[in-house]
Amino acid sequence: MFSKWSDEYEQGVDEYVKKAFASKSQGNKICCPCESCHYRFWRHEGFVRDHLICNGFIPRTDKLSKLGIGIERERTILDNDEGSNPNDCNDDIVGLLHDARDAFRKGPNDECDHKLTNVAFGDILELIMEVLPHAKMPASFNEAKSVLKLLGLDYNKIDACPNDCMLYWEEHEKATSYHVCKTPRWKSNDTKNDIQNENGKTYRIPQKILRYFPIRKRLQRLFMCQELAKYMTWHTDGRENDHLLNHPVDGQAWKEFDYLYTKFAGDLHNVRLGLSTDGFSPFNSMSIVHSTWLVMLINYNLPPWLIMKPEFFMLALLIPSPSSPGNDIDIYLQPLIKDLKDLWEVGLEKYDASRKEMFDMHVALITTISDFPAYAMLSGWGHKRILSMP
Repeated sequence: MFSKWSDEYEQGVDEYVKKAFASKSQGNKICCPCESCHYRFWRHEGFVRDHLICNGFIPRTDKLSKLGIGIERERTILDNDEGSNPNDCNDDIVGLLHDARDAFRKGPNDECDHKLTNVAFGDILELIMEVLPHAKMPASFNEAKSVLKLLGLDYNKIDACPNDCMLYWEEHEKATSYHVCKTPRWKSNDTKNDIQNENGKTYRIPQKILRYFPIRKRLQRLFMCQELAKYMTWHTDGRENDHLLNHPVDGQAWKEFDYLYTKFAGDLHNVRLGLSTDGFSPFNSMSIVHSTWLVMLINYNLPPWLIMKPEFFMLALLIPSPSSPGNDIDIYLQPLIKDLKDLWEVGLEKYDASRKEMFDMHVALITTISDFPAYAMLSGWGHKRILSMP
């Protein structure tokens, strides 16, 4: 074993970094194996080399070769005597979870047996329960889904016409084809192609499915946490009015809205949302012509340091399609618009955990965020026409 300050050690570090980035890199990063990072953080090549020279190297042994996860050091630390530092145990548990994530993100050519499948998720749960036997966690993927459903974090599947003509929703829920384009709802009308699930229920495969994530329960949950409920009224009673533009509440559009709708502005619990939409390629390849569209909601009640946090974004719609829905995006916005109209006109009774009181929460959509093509879709105009306007 060479000392960290020797030329031999530095040469070995250079060889290791070169081989690691040639075979194990994800993009231009690998999990740093230094004593400080413990395989928990993804670093660029220069950072990895500096960390190994300064902090030293921790070898990784794969006790669970099936999963490709090295946890020998985690198990050793967790089994130490009473004099062990509990913070070290917590750090190594975090490292174990990062190792699990790294192993299951590997491709089919790596040593890992799983991709990101339901089976892989179940194996991760079993592994965590083995390390943390007293933790309260779901036992399987299906049980985790049922928990999300109880929390109101699931989604509704709504069949759609592949030509973007209509949704099989509300009065058209039981229709089998669109009366204009005559396109059938199912990929095959032959009952022989029906699929039977594990519960014995048979169903047909629709040609296109819209996934709608209901917003009512998620908005309700924002006031159930005492700390988060305080942030939901920050725009009125938590900010310092320094006459600077720090938040949308300081903008002229917000002030004009409050002037037009004084009753809505009078209750600090009422929620203001922004809507953003754009397309992306789920296959992470620009060479494949496929564009899936999502619609996100942004909560403007929150302070500026929380508004753009990913955990506070609300995914409302996921529109699958080989191409953009174009001006027909209004067909897919129907479930969201219905809920927004109901929350604006009727409201929703809710309990504020920070103030210990009940209130009627109303919701307003005050802004949209999009590029010019998406703006043209939302407004129903052609984007070339928009760009040519003075």
